[in-house]
Amino acid sequence: MTAVPVRDADEVLLGFTRALRAAGVPVTHDRAAGFLEAVSLVDLGDPRATYVAGRATLCASPDDLLRYDQVHEAYFGSRDGLPRPRPRDPVRPTWSDLPETDPGTGDDAPDLDDEVVRARASETEVLRHRDIATMSAAERHRLAGMFATLRPRSPLRRVARHDRWHRGEVDAARTLRASLRRMGEPAPIAWRRRGLRARRVVLLVDVSGSMSSYADALLRLAHRFTQAAGPRGRVETFTLGTRLTHLTRALRSRDAERALVLAGETVPDWSGGTRLGETLRIFLDRWGQRGLARGAVVVVFSDGWERGDASLLAEQMQRLARLAHRVVWVNPHRGKAGYEPVQQGVVAALPHCDDFVAGHSLATYAELVEVVAGA
Repeated sequence: MTAVPVRDADEVLLGFTRALRAAGVPVTHDRAAGFLEAVSLVDLGDPRATYVAGRATLCASPDDLLRYDQVHEAYFGSRDGLPRPRPRDPVRPTWSDLPETDPGTGDDAPDLDDEVVRARASETEVLRHRDIATMSAAERHRLAGMFATLRPRSPLRRVARHDRWHRGEVDAARTLRASLRRMGEPAPIAWRRRGLRARRVVLLVDVSGSMSSYADALLRLAHRFTQAAGPRGRVETFTLGTRLTHLTRALRSRDAERALVLAGETVPDWSGGTRLGETLRIFLDRWGQRGLARGAVVVVFSDGWERGDASLLAEQMQRLARLAHRVVWVNPHRGKAGYEPVQQGVVAALPHCDDFVAGHSLATYAELVEVVAGA
């Protein structure tokens, strides 16, 4: 009879973290080390203590809690190890069972008022409204091509200079010069209006571990904003995590895939911690206070999970609100059923935001484009 090999406790616990990572929970090496340290401080023989230690150290967002419970039950509650059930076939919309041909004419012919319209939602439309975090690799690949349908437009502001126009106020100087060229004869009246210029848009993208499921889509959205503004556009992109990174130059590449590769090589803190207050302070001190945020539309993409001091985040958001024309906070959990803004980062930031919108699907990104254009 073959003897069952005895596993070390650390090996079993690290196997559990790998199972969580395979299930979609963004478990980093730092969190795995924190999990081992937390378990060493509690009684390893107490299943409840091990369970609570894992929830406190390995979960980064509310979406991870359900997956954590499922993987924990399967990993520690199954004698045969982690089960791998056969995935269900995706549910696809089907046509109605009603006959496609006309039943006929005469007494048996149906009344036109009772005609039934058979329809189904297209796969593209369904994909537009799907949560990006729940998509498979094939669905994400299809979604990447659908970002080209977004047409961002720069918000406009009035300037002191005037432009020629076919109505508005009388341009007395131009009308008088035209009359002088005619030796004093009456000339057509010239009109003018206040000029319009594109307002700067600043995108602050959270790339911490809790936002890793949306990071690729958010950078593709930032690339669409950058390309729509043109080579001399007024769109600036930064990433927020444990540090602040300026990404505008990388996103100016016309090819989206090339731009994302350059962004990946530029950002050093992918899937790390979240220090929104500290990184916002660095942005305002180095960039925003000197003019980048003055009169701009600032869009913050984050779920609000703040590991630092929430009061510091509230203070920096208040500074940002005083400088910017409008502050838009995009939260991927905002559009989900049952969501409540209870995270300490969201609670600290909301009083200083002009708009609080959802950002978990392509449809919500299309709505965000309209919010920014109308700011």
